[in-house]
Amino acid sequence: MQITFLGTGTSQGVPIIACNCQICLSDDTKDKRLRSSILIEEKGKTFVIDTGPDFRQQMLRENVKKMDAIIFTHEHKDHTAGFDDIRAFNYVSKKKIEVYASANVQEAIKREFAYIFSDFKYPGIPEINLHLLENKLTTIDGVDFIPIEVMHYKLPVFSFRINDFTYITDANYISDKEKEKIKGSKVIVLNALRKEPHISHFTLEQAIELVQELKPEKAYFTHISHQLGLHADVAKELPATIELAYDGLKIQL
Repeated sequence: MQITFLGTGTSQGVPIIACNCQICLSDDTKDKRLRSSILIEEKGKTFVIDTGPDFRQQMLRENVKKMDAIIFTHEHKDHTAGFDDIRAFNYVSKKKIEVYASANVQEAIKREFAYIFSDFKYPGIPEINLHLLENKLTTIDGVDFIPIEVMHYKLPVFSFRINDFTYITDANYISDKEKEKIKGSKVIVLNALRKEPHISHFTLEQAIELVQELKPEKAYFTHISHQLGLHADVAKELPATIELAYDGLKIQL
């Protein structure tokens, strides 16, 4: 299985206009973070978790030629706003894209991309098969996805375990019951927004503590805000088994 980090950043704390902060001015490509998403390639199939605003740019950068399914973690715009751009894969494959989403996410995309679901199908709009994602084992094209329900303040968010890999984004609480699904993972990806407390995201310290509790062989931090600091500086503060992820990073499991 190959995992590609399409984006490791977040809209939280990201300056937009005329920013002169050290992150925006950095020459290190590892400080150039698009919105968080990953690409999974397994058993000849290609899956993407979340289609944020940078989805098109991420697909072009990684030269992705096919898409078998999209899986959503939750309905926030920084994880769904690029959904319209799946239409390019419809055009190439001449088939609908399989989309897996919770009831909350389905409600959001039906509201925000209403034209996809209208009775009149305008030529060229995204074509999808929409599947309800629940907190139980879901097999997609022969690949098992185990949803893990985490809390993003008061919003339930799905994380996922695929084989020995677990991907967790937008969380600041995981129940003991859901942690049991994570235990034994060789690689865990976890959000670590910044050092200061936040209402809905793990801080760097909290993320490190959770990794030390779950004891994977390797952990990567994602969903990183500008407020966390420069990649090179933060990397020096991390235990040996933990790394900051960066856009374009590929790992094999």
